[in-house]
Amino acid sequence: MADWAPIAKEYDPLKAGSIDGTDEEPHDRAIWRAMLARYVPNKGVTGDPHLTLFVARLNLQTTEEKLKEVFSRYGDIRKIRLVRDLVTGFSKGYAFIEYKEERALLKAHRDANRLVIDQHEIFVDFELERTLKGWIPRRLGGGFGGKKESGQLRFGGRDRPFRKPINLPNMKNDFYGEGSSEKRNWSREGTRDWRTRDRDHERSRDKRWPERERSWAWGDSERERDSKEERSRGRDRKDRDR
Repeated sequence: MADWAPIAKEYDPLKAGSIDGTDEEPHDRAIWRAMLARYVPNKGVTGDPHLTLFVARLNLQTTEEKLKEVFSRYGDIRKIRLVRDLVTGFSKGYAFIEYKEERALLKAHRDANRLVIDQHEIFVDFELERTLKGWIPRRLGGGFGGKKESGQLRFGGRDRPFRKPINLPNMKNDFYGEGSSEKRNWSREGTRDWRTRDRDHERSRDKRWPERERSWAWGDSERERDSKEERSRGRDRKDRDR
């Protein structure tokens, strides 16, 4: 916790796959691939990595001229490399922009992120391939960010920083009432008392029902006997009158 930071200082595929950087086991196959990969940065890439921006989520129709028009507002640009497919020549939706001065780089990094270009909200970060130790690209299971639909989210970058770790065991104990033994015993005893009262109530009710039935039956028999006696008295009076 003491050395925790929302942005990764070194790239660890296992930590990048964790929302707070504390996972101890990989949770998807891509992390396994990234952990087993031995990636060497492209030697054909030239320029100063510490003066280069990574620009992603570009409209596939966005050109180098459009990027130069937008990013030259922040300072003098030395080079723009829009990454294209080797076969089709179409844009892959990301580019690298190298500035002449660090001041321009920092200004673009601060102000250009989430800028809308050709109806697309772009993402801007520093180049990580040659500057972040242990970097593994997305195609090998590494990288940062990612889409939720892919199930391979990566954390620790500007797009999705690590969330501050929380003490899960304590939270679980409090949530389930597993704190002190006194609380635990009280809750269990309370449950037993409640259930005992219910059982006693059920038993007493079962006992009362036969008594009520007998009382109802007794009441019916008494009423029948009374009515018979009344009828017999009425017959006796009629006989006397005759």
